[in-house]
Amino acid sequence: MEQSELERLELLHEVVPAASSLALLVNPTNPAAETQSTELQPAARTLGLQLQVLHASAERDFDAAFASLIQMRAGGLVIVSDLVFNTHSEPLAALTLHHAVPAIFQFREFTAAGGLMSYGDSATEPYHQVGIYAGRILKGEKPADLPVHQSTKAELIINLKTAKALGLTVPQLLLGRADEIIE
Repeated sequence: MEQSELERLELLHEVVPAASSLALLVNPTNPAAETQSTELQPAARTLGLQLQVLHASAERDFDAAFASLIQMRAGGLVIVSDLVFNTHSEPLAALTLHHAVPAIFQFREFTAAGGLMSYGDSATEPYHQVGIYAGRILKGEKPADLPVHQSTKAELIINLKTAKALGLTVPQLLLGRADEIIE
């Protein structure tokens, strides 16, 4: 299981602790979709949550997924990382606002567009690493000798304006952990 999906589930649960049910939006055409939903179920049960899975494989499926979400009366939505969702974070944010659904996603663009929270890899860290590598290469190091680095910095971004619109109080401890707060 991807650790960040679990962390997103836990973060959303911190903001909506009274929710007994959360939804997970997955792309059924993604080979990882079944694994993502299956592996998050035990974590959800540990948190005392029922995790309901919604499917969307294209933007045209979003309205139906949100209609199901509302019908399920889920207390929030975790959007998994997927190319379809990554390229449509703004429409997803608009739908979460329209339907008054607390939601968390991977990218800052989602939160900047009105989504409640995002938690994922830093958008700026890779550029910093490129600069370091370019400097090392310019100083004579061989590119093949340079180690491979993976992103290690995850950013938590919270949109307080959206939290207020949803009638949510974000816990102070969570606000203290945030890398950015949008007001």
